[in-house]
Amino acid sequence: MSRFDGYFLRQMLILFGFFTLVLVGVFWITRSVSLFDRVISGGQSAMVFLEFTALTLPTLIRTVMPMAVFAAAVYATNRLSRESEMTVMLATGSSPWRLSRAVFVFGLVAGLMMAVISVFFRPASVEQLEQRQAEVAGDVTAQLLNEGEFLHPAEGVTVYIGKIDLDGTLSEVFVSDRRDSLNPISYSSKTAYLVNNESGIHLVMLDGIALRLDQQGRTLSSTLFADASYDISALTDTNTMAERSLEAIPTVELLRDRDAISAAEGFTEGELIDELHQRFSWIAICVAVALAGYSTLMLGSFSRFGLWPQILGAFTILILLEGVRGFVSPVVVADPDLWLLLYLPAIMGVVISGLFLLIAGRPLVRRRHRDTIGVLPQA
Repeated sequence: MSRFDGYFLRQMLILFGFFTLVLVGVFWITRSVSLFDRVISGGQSAMVFLEFTALTLPTLIRTVMPMAVFAAAVYATNRLSRESEMTVMLATGSSPWRLSRAVFVFGLVAGLMMAVISVFFRPASVEQLEQRQAEVAGDVTAQLLNEGEFLHPAEGVTVYIGKIDLDGTLSEVFVSDRRDSLNPISYSSKTAYLVNNESGIHLVMLDGIALRLDQQGRTLSSTLFADASYDISALTDTNTMAERSLEAIPTVELLRDRDAISAAEGFTEGELIDELHQRFSWIAICVAVALAGYSTLMLGSFSRFGLWPQILGAFTILILLEGVRGFVSPVVVADPDLWLLLYLPAIMGVVISGLFLLIAGRPLVRRRHRDTIGVLPQA
């Protein structure tokens, strides 16, 4: 690569890193608000929130990377054109095709990063996230340790804890168990403790009253107790083995054991083929959007005000490619033999880029021809 190619490539890589950080930050803040509310309201610590956030980063990065690649290519090309550097290179004989080498290499570098994230990191992070979510959902203790709120750890069960002391003492405890609709029972006690032993997790209540309603006999009985134990380990499903989603299946399994996965987990062949080729199509789209952004701006001539019409056109092409990506996925799910359609957006982006570079190169050829005629000796 020439010195200008290296300079152009460095500009795009720096801008790519900047746009990736900005987009990841914006999307992360948007998603973390709801995630933080769910995690904290579920009685989990801030460390669990940070763990969940870290596990969602590969998916988030994969989502924003094509946009960051496109923005970096467009911004770098526009800046070099505005500062006349691109114009000087074209005037010295470099064609738009020649200058696109740096953009192509940039797309390949971004595609390699996308390959690592899409093929390896994201499935592993999704699988780990689903396991941790199942573990958190089965953590009955954390679900109950929220003071001043009526909690519903299971259907038909309501728990209220007025105050939680630093030593773990629970004050003003109320439990309503309506799972047996004919004989609902309610407990109320001044203090209680959570005890975890071999038989499970128990809520040991002290100095309280139990009210049992007999629907058939239409009687309400009350029992004062000095201490009573209420088993809460069965309120939720403590089985932490969650069913895998498509995104959590490792790529190696999708390549080798699709039949076994389909038989064991119920996914159709179309869903597995779609997920597999979606992961690789993200790699190709990085190259396509980089070339599309660069080639569209090369259609414009030098202007101190920038290439805003071309930038708008490049953004329109990006939206078109994203729209095609969303359209072809259901088609492949319905007919796995059409998996090549998943690469159609990338192919379209490369073809459009090639067409734009051909159009951008023609004026330069005509100018060269006129300059050659102008220097011919006259008879």
